[in-house]
Amino acid sequence: MTSIPFPGPQIPTLVQHVLARIDLGQLNPGDLLDEAELAESYGVSRTPVREAILYLEALGLVRRLPRKGATIFRPTLEEFLAILEVHAKLEGQAAGLAARRLSRQGAADLEAAVRACEAHAAANPDADPDGYYQHNLRFHECVAIASGNGVLLESLKTNARRLLAYYRARYRFAGAIPRSAAEHRAIARLITDRDSLGAESAMQQHVQFDQVTAMDLIAALS
Repeated sequence: MTSIPFPGPQIPTLVQHVLARIDLGQLNPGDLLDEAELAESYGVSRTPVREAILYLEALGLVRRLPRKGATIFRPTLEEFLAILEVHAKLEGQAAGLAARRLSRQGAADLEAAVRACEAHAAANPDADPDGYYQHNLRFHECVAIASGNGVLLESLKTNARRLLAYYRARYRFAGAIPRSAAEHRAIARLITDRDSLGAESAMQQHVQFDQVTAMDLIAALS
């Protein structure tokens, strides 16, 4: 997000609040961003709220529609698959770089994230998908941080937020949580073994959806 300057001193806080609500699933694709509600909630006028919305629109996280106002970005199937294609490449690149650059602290953080995913999968294999998704986010964050590339990290964060609701919904499917945790373990092993090409390939496969799954998820959240 550093490539687009904030237009005013109140904007960063407003943007971070909206991003947090997206991350937690409190704002989902197609949801209206109510200017009056945001202004009242954060004790500001509508001007910084509008500027924050413009900033989020520039990131591709908000779309303004005629007679509907600003809504959280909801992709068409074509847009979804295009974003996913790019996101999978970025995730794979991060895993490949992490395998080459993993530090001792990065390895410890990654192991803790994988164990949290495994613990959830063992205790709640088909329950609390939102809770599991927070562990999932931490795993991917650890991999991105371990890549040692701040620009890549920020690109991943922005791109992932356009797909967050769909990834979260994915874990409602039977067997998805244990499968994800097992894939996290496999990817972490490749990273710690310094297998850059293997980690990159495994991560790309991990974050991809086939077209049928993508259509199901888009329909479920429409």
